[in-house]
Order: sequence, then structure tokens, then C-alpha cells
Amino acid sequence: MPVITVEAGKLTKEQKEQLAHELTASASRITGIPEGAFVTLLKENEPDNVGVGGVLLSNRKK
Repeated sequence: MPVITVEAGKLTKEQKEQLAHELTASASRITGIPEGAFVTLLKENEPDNVGVGGVLLSNRKK
């Protein structure tokens, strides 16, 4: 069971559906594994939970 994991900021339901569909289709085409075997995990990260260069994203936006 291949797993595709994506971590991103806030996504709409439509964006999540498109990512799951297109990533699965591409991975299936490239690997030859049927689409039905893939699991896609989408994790949304709040800006308070991500640091870049030691600074939280929520503080960099200000």
C-alpha cells in the first residue's frame, strides 16, 4: 500500500480533492501500481506550528 503524504497550509476541500486525485494518478502512471492501492494523507499546518529560520510563520507574515 503506497502512501503519498503532503503537508501544506490551509487548503480548500476542492484543492484537497484535486491534490489527492492528481498525485494518485501521476504516481500510478509512473510506478505502474493501480490507483486503488494508493493512500493519500493531507496534513494542514497552522502558521503557529511551522518555523523557518527559527521564526514562526505566523510572526513572519506581520
